[in-house]
Amino acid sequence: MNRALTSFTSTIFAEMSALALTTGSINLGQGFPDFDGPPSMLERARQAIAEGVNQYPPGPGMLPLRHAIAAHQRRWYDIVVNPETEVLVTAGATEAIAAAMLGLLEPGDEVVMLEPYYDSYAAMVALAGGVRRPVRLEPPDFALPRERLAAAITPATRLLLLNSPHNPTGMVLSPADLAFIAALALRHGLTVVTDEVYEHLTFDGVPHVPLCTLPGMAERTLTISSAGKTFSATGWKIGWVTGPAELVAAVRAAKQFLTYVNGAPFQPAVAEALALPDSYFNEFRSSLQAKRDRLIGGMRGAGIEVFQPSGTYFAVADARSLGYDDGYELSRALPALCGVVAVPMSVFYDDADGARHLVRFAFCKRDKVLREASRRLRAVAR
Repeated sequence: MNRALTSFTSTIFAEMSALALTTGSINLGQGFPDFDGPPSMLERARQAIAEGVNQYPPGPGMLPLRHAIAAHQRRWYDIVVNPETEVLVTAGATEAIAAAMLGLLEPGDEVVMLEPYYDSYAAMVALAGGVRRPVRLEPPDFALPRERLAAAITPATRLLLLNSPHNPTGMVLSPADLAFIAALALRHGLTVVTDEVYEHLTFDGVPHVPLCTLPGMAERTLTISSAGKTFSATGWKIGWVTGPAELVAAVRAAKQFLTYVNGAPFQPAVAEALALPDSYFNEFRSSLQAKRDRLIGGMRGAGIEVFQPSGTYFAVADARSLGYDDGYELSRALPALCGVVAVPMSVFYDDADGARHLVRFAFCKRDKVLREASRRLRAVAR
């Protein structure tokens, strides 16, 4: 085995989802909904299959989808990108991240990223021969530690890899945080890759502001998103990268040798979904905020310490409030204790000891499932 992969032979999501299946537990570990996306999008995919849209699409993605992505960026953020050269369709955001790391990094290049991090970040930096430099976010608010971020940058730093809204903490970078990051990137001449897959899932009036909209950042920022989270179709794996043509070309050079292309009948369906009226996006956001409140309200009512996220699908809890010092032990024990599966946060850190007491719960589930999960967790808390 490639030595870069020796510590990434399996993911926590596969482990905990398998545990949920074998125990019949409610899976609040992996972040996928148990409900479908907009009916018009699903019908458009069925129609595309029936129409024979089942062969290889163009390498950069179908042009109507690239136009729809460009229109989405302009509609929501006043970002102007050329769908011919500045938009690339990928096999989900995970492939976009992989292709960005493989396309932009040379061996030994350092990548500064926020910790905890989505687990594929570490694996893809390693495969690209890069060196990760994590900057830790601390509970309860997981706010950006600006001084530590600045101190993490060295002459070997090539990239900043950011995620906001942030998985797994639910933190959303503020406009002031983004201005600080932009100033760092400009001062040090850094390229920034931003993972914004939860862009339409911010709560309590907290805005999502793409970093590329700040002065001087459009020409040095690659923005990644996907249809999976916004349209509750995580299995379709339709993602995209937007940014300056030369950076998108570097990502495309790597991407073409990964999946080559993907999801032909899903691409016209996603193009249609991106043009849905504002009411869809607003109602979806409100629905997920209500689900968040339902789960964390039930947990807090049981005496479980849980931190309120400003976005994403996820809420982080302190295992110690359930009598466990180790979040991994709690996650392994919960299925037997009450039939609920969570994910230990320690797997998202270089130094697992620093977050050993934290666990993550996903609330992107039907209301009756969240009510039952809260009831089961209350029984354990007692």
